[in-house]
Amino acid sequence: MVSESDLESTLDVVRAGAAGSNEGIFGPASVTWQIDREAVIFLGAGRALLLQLAHPWVAAAIAEHSRTFADPIGRFHRTFEVMFTMVFGSLDGATAAARRLHRRHTGISGNLPEAAGRFAKGSSYSANDIAALRWVHATLVESALIAYDLVLPPLSMEERARYWTESRLFGSLFGLKPEDLPADWSSFTDYTAAMAQSDTLSVSPAARDVARQIFAGARPWLRPPRWYLALTAQMLPEHLRTGFGLDLDQRDRRGAERALKWIRRVYPHLPARLRYAGPYHEAQARLQGKPRLGITTQWLNRAWTGRPQLDDRRER
Repeated sequence: MVSESDLESTLDVVRAGAAGSNEGIFGPASVTWQIDREAVIFLGAGRALLLQLAHPWVAAAIAEHSRTFADPIGRFHRTFEVMFTMVFGSLDGATAAARRLHRRHTGISGNLPEAAGRFAKGSSYSANDIAALRWVHATLVESALIAYDLVLPPLSMEERARYWTESRLFGSLFGLKPEDLPADWSSFTDYTAAMAQSDTLSVSPAARDVARQIFAGARPWLRPPRWYLALTAQMLPEHLRTGFGLDLDQRDRRGAERALKWIRRVYPHLPARLRYAGPYHEAQARLQGKPRLGITTQWLNRAWTGRPQLDDRRER
């Protein structure tokens, strides 16, 4: 488990490797900012969610402790607020967000209601378990890069290596020590490939139920389009796709291909103020010493986090 003292130890690692107090953990020269500022990474959000749910501990934690069903939009906003504050916030803001996330996870534990994969019924789980955190972290990192590569020019091997080096620092915000994470890009890809084929991942009834309710949408007009579901399904290993009941036919595949073709044609030509996520614009304004955010940035922030401005204070 990641204890409070473990987290404080890894936050020392973060502070030592951060770009600067105002620049935050990564800063404008980082590959992480290059990738995570792109709104198109949302194409990988469904994949990341389903891969996380495929871990029985994560599925049970969400099913038994989360407000996802009662407030799915609020969960979306809270998740992106924390993640974007970690990536684009100041150093103090990022470490404060890490502490808030750890405190939130501390109260999430229990026992599996039924057997799933290699985990027996009644086995214990905790949101601050190192193995579970390592997997959640990996799904976020890998899915963002896959979505980026779908639309934009793929990164070079050197950039991928840099991206993983920076992602290890991101993992420290979860309380993961350097030795808890793959040492380099090659080791990371080996880890994710092995996990995808392992019996650690298994689609439990709880996972299917959570996925079905999330993808059904909080309201009919918020339901993800069919092409998005098809694209998400195509990015999953086949046995997990089957486990979630995401069977694809030719119509689904053609719909995903048409949507992706259109996005590739249009997205690179969008103006930066619309193409990049609001928290990235907010970070740029902070670096330029601008205390007031523009209307567009506030609107984009509301879309991603439910707030006109990130909560970038030391503590809350």
